[in-house]
Amino acid sequence: MKRRGGWLAVMVGVVMMGLIGCGQEAAKTEAPKPAAPSKSVTDSTGQAIVDSIKTPLDKSRAVEGTLEKAAGKTADTVKDATQ
Repeated sequence: MKRRGGWLAVMVGVVMMGLIGCGQEAAKTEAPKPAAPSKSVTDSTGQAIVDSIKTPLDKSRAVEGTLEKAAGKTADTVKDATQ
């Protein structure tokens, strides 16, 4: 019987240590917060991003228009040839 009680006491001790260990919070280390960028820097960066997207889109629209005109001319040529 003495052996059984000792084993039970050890298990209760382990469970209690686990609960106490889980209840403690780890030390928190806070990283320094970066300074907020100024509005003018944010606006200029945003505009640069918009321009970097807009320029290739404008070029692709111009190419698309050229291709549409070429396709129309080709269709007219084929239509004339079949008549």
